[in-house]
Amino acid sequence: MSADKLTLARQFIEAIPHAQALEMRFESLGDGKAVLSMPWREELVGDPRTGVIHGGAVSALMDTCCGAAVISHPETPAGTATIDLRIDYMRAATPRQRITARAEVYHMTRTVAFLRATAHDEEDGLPVATATGAFTVERPKGGAQ
Repeated sequence: MSADKLTLARQFIEAIPHAQALEMRFESLGDGKAVLSMPWREELVGDPRTGVIHGGAVSALMDTCCGAAVISHPETPAGTATIDLRIDYMRAATPRQRITARAEVYHMTRTVAFLRATAHDEEDGLPVATATGAFTVERPKGGAQ
């Protein structure tokens, strides 16, 4: 991935208001793969009794990570949007631990990218959640693709 494309992808994702609100940060990005993380925060807790982060926050992280992976793909899509995202929650995230999502494009057609993703906390072992998704592939206007 070119430095210009990487910068553009980072700026695009970092401009998303919910990504800012959830304090998402890039860990790595390129070649149809992305790793994003977000911190545990008390205002994101879904169960005050246990301190477990809300599944919606995990879902938003995984969705954004998948979109970043699409944007970073070598076929250089101009943009993307979620068509379908299935998330399976495997276990509660450990309270007070950072959540990291990893997404990878495993197949791309002219108009649709297919992805797999996982989310982990800082514990070893099972993922917090896994996902499969389909995302639009928006081609540059007037481009050869």
